[in-house]
Amino acid sequence: MQQFLIIAAAHFLALLSPGPDFFLITRTSLSAGWRIAGGACLGIAVANGVFIVAAFAGTSALRPDSALFVVLQVAGCTYLLYLGVLFIRFAGANALNGAPSPALRSAKPMPQAMMWWRAAGMGFLSGILNPKNALFYASLAAMLAGPRTSGGGKLFYGAWMFSIVLLWDLLVAAMIGNQAVRRRFARALPWLERVSGVMLIVLALGVLAALVMR
Repeated sequence: MQQFLIIAAAHFLALLSPGPDFFLITRTSLSAGWRIAGGACLGIAVANGVFIVAAFAGTSALRPDSALFVVLQVAGCTYLLYLGVLFIRFAGANALNGAPSPALRSAKPMPQAMMWWRAAGMGFLSGILNPKNALFYASLAAMLAGPRTSGGGKLFYGAWMFSIVLLWDLLVAAMIGNQAVRRRFARALPWLERVSGVMLIVLALGVLAALVMR
């Protein structure tokens, strides 16, 4: 029980810290509504599930010194730079009236279902290309390594983490997508987008700098 409380607390505290996933959910929910943002939430949860399975399976791909992990970091930084520029470029482009996010916009109007699936794809990319997710789950898996944690126990932990990520992200999307919250965010949205974009760019440049200085 004590081990579960430690793991659960560490995992939830990590969810509370704003990162690329949080900014993507917030941006999508504000501009396209919480239902479309639910697609991003599911994509992010699935990406976390991939890392959970890989970490608990003990794959060498999650080792910080592996070539595959370095490639993952570079790809992740590239995606964060793309999102950061996107957020800054389209800051204030929507009036929070349910118009699709610039990231979800195409030349022709898209059906809601297609917007949902595109949001899910962006959510998966955001989660799978975030090297911090890989390091975090690899660290938790190391804590659970040993004879005291059975295969069934690891399955329980994995299912718990996946569920918490999905439920928390859906809660964030629903709260941000609420009409009352939208009205309060209407004036602050352009600045929120610009600050989010800058933070994503700084994060990406920081990880790239750390890779170069190794």
